[in-house]
Amino acid sequence: MNPIFRMTVITFSLVLASAAPAVAAGGDWRHPAIESYGGIKPLPEAANQPSVKAEHKAVFDVTKAAKSPDQLNPGLERVARAVNVFASAGVPAEKLDFVVVVHGPATPGILNDAQYKKQFRQANPNTSLIAALSKAGVTLHVCGQALAKHAFDQSWVNNDVDVALSALSDLVIFQNRGYAVVPQ
Repeated sequence: MNPIFRMTVITFSLVLASAAPAVAAGGDWRHPAIESYGGIKPLPEAANQPSVKAEHKAVFDVTKAAKSPDQLNPGLERVARAVNVFASAGVPAEKLDFVVVVHGPATPGILNDAQYKKQFRQANPNTSLIAALSKAGVTLHVCGQALAKHAFDQSWVNNDVDVALSALSDLVIFQNRGYAVVPQ
């Protein structure tokens, strides 16, 4: 191998290797409103920043389950990310009106720990995330029809989650009230 070419390859490899940790880590992830969940990268110069004066209303349609019972529900984590994005842009918590509607395969993720343990032989990994969302002012609903379909009693639901008549009616009602529907 040509010595100059070899030295160029070695130098280039060293530069890439030294940059790899920064690239792999993805930079400085923040959690401005919900600690430990939904990390975001602050982008104060990005286009189309949310208004800090307007009310932001969204209903998140969470239907997908985690890949395994020991993982967080990706839809719930996405809601935490949304809260953190708006907080990062300076939107006060009182200007956010976010609702989560859980149904379909995502339904088991809102069970209380005792019932989740009976179903999956472990504590519900979503319990602290649900509590953090609730503490941040997010309203959480689960579809009563999905509970019935899964043969889950309403008393098995996490205390921070309300039982709705159905996801279908919830989504229509909230959209009629001016909420943006955010699908999973």
